[in-house]
Amino acid sequence: MNAVERVRAAYATIEAVARPEIWIALRPLAEALADAEAVDAAVAAGADLPLAGLTAAVKNNVDVAGIPTTAACPGYATGAAGVDAPVVARLRAAGAVVIGVTNLDQFATGLVGTRSPHGAVRDARRPEYISGGSSSGSAVAVALGLVDVAIGTDTAGSGRVPAALQGIVGIKPTYGVVPTDGVVPACRSYDCVTVFARDIDTADTAMGVMAGPDEVTPARPFPPDAPLAAPADPLVAVPRELPGLTPAWRRAFGDARTRLELDGVTVREIDLTPFLEAARLLYDGGLVAERHEAVGDFVDAHRAEVDRTVGAIISAAGTVPATRLLRDRVRLAELTAVAFAELGDCDALLIPTTTEHPTIAEVGADPIGVNSRLGTYTNFCNLMDMCAVAVPSGTVDGAQFGVSVMARAGADAVALDLARRLAVGASANAVVAQDPWPVRAGLTAVPLFVVGAHLRGQPLAWQLDERGARWLGPAVTAPLYQLARLDTAPPKPGLMRVGAGGGTAIGGELWLIGTAMLGDFLAALPAPMMLGRVTLADGTEVVGFGCALDAWEAGEDISSYGDWRRYLNGLTGTELSERV
Repeated sequence: MNAVERVRAAYATIEAVARPEIWIALRPLAEALADAEAVDAAVAAGADLPLAGLTAAVKNNVDVAGIPTTAACPGYATGAAGVDAPVVARLRAAGAVVIGVTNLDQFATGLVGTRSPHGAVRDARRPEYISGGSSSGSAVAVALGLVDVAIGTDTAGSGRVPAALQGIVGIKPTYGVVPTDGVVPACRSYDCVTVFARDIDTADTAMGVMAGPDEVTPARPFPPDAPLAAPADPLVAVPRELPGLTPAWRRAFGDARTRLELDGVTVREIDLTPFLEAARLLYDGGLVAERHEAVGDFVDAHRAEVDRTVGAIISAAGTVPATRLLRDRVRLAELTAVAFAELGDCDALLIPTTTEHPTIAEVGADPIGVNSRLGTYTNFCNLMDMCAVAVPSGTVDGAQFGVSVMARAGADAVALDLARRLAVGASANAVVAQDPWPVRAGLTAVPLFVVGAHLRGQPLAWQLDERGARWLGPAVTAPLYQLARLDTAPPKPGLMRVGAGGGTAIGGELWLIGTAMLGDFLAALPAPMMLGRVTLADGTEVVGFGCALDAWEAGEDISSYGDWRRYLNGLTGTELSERV
């Protein structure tokens, strides 16, 4: 379908499902169709729009031009937003059509989706159950197929808990890499803009559009050594104990762990205690004071207009002494150091996203207790500056069950790769050749052509793995080169450009490596190897392996084999042992 068809279908589905509590405001159909027509015209003219025609919804604590940003408190907005928040503008520029703004736990204070004057947002499948929050409307709009992507926010799990309970994907990026301009703050030090989609590829594409700085919008840069992929043999931590989970949910988590192990991932059990202790600081300690800094003055002056539970939380946060806030920040740093020491050399942490799926009635009977339990495994993520990807992982007794892959700041590509292996319905062994979203968001990287010991599965491939390089697949040079077996230990091939007269096409592989890590790799490269420009069969030029002329001339010409692996496979066992 083109954009116009998608928009018409979206509005028809919205009318058919009759879930008014999802929306705070829908744009008039005529406005959305005008945007869709512009997208279709741009595509017809050859524009490259990665989200062309997809429909989108935006949590109503994020500015959408022409619509009041209420954060689910009608009196909070003094008028319509004048311009889109950068994340919304970027979605539109990529071809998405925003059709409306969604309901939420008021002021993004809650994980349940029931704290709103617009009504509790009901679960997509079982209406007597909660949606999860605070990005409730956005998550259910995606789960019901009303939109293709939706913007949420996440401070304590608001972009992950509803993803888990609705059986969809939620990406919570490294803090600061997605701009929060035009977002009503909850806790400024920890707020992140997130994205929901029904599949991980769409979420990946949308996050790559939303993240990164531009000419007018600052954003936290990725670390120069940020990995572009999970390593070939990843090590993933899992909790030794799983507090708060029923036996059935424990088994579901065990199934996810088993899927990773069957896919070749090494799993290590760790003590989650320091993580969970840090999580409690967000609401049980001084850090909650940031809630009052964000919107406390308005809440204190308009208690009659504010949800009772939300008002109590935010007003109480205004009584936290500064010394307690500072003391708990010190304690958080201490716990983070202990937690990361426990995590050790693990590439990521696999956890259940949340603990249960309560009914709306159960939340009504115990609004604070249920909400607190839902955040058991999410609250520490932002406090410890981690990234996360929440993915569906089956069902338990009619409830959607989800897991999250968490990784250190900047390791978003690692979390995404490992989440791909876990997402129910995904192909665990699929090779995703496109750039990971951090590269599309500004992390500089270059393709590297390798022909010998750095091929995947060969003895030195670990040198690229440990530098976070991403394997892109086989590639072939233009017919301009010769390949020689060099007199080195271990044996290596040397690639030399000889020109069209005497050259042939030589096979190898492409890796994507961060620019900073390429410099580190080059500095460690032993003689006679060197890096230079290599022309591929399609005419593109990339950085690739070459060697010193004298070493190549002293080597054995093996160009007739076409690539290093064919040469090695052509040697007998005796020949190979003698040459090695």
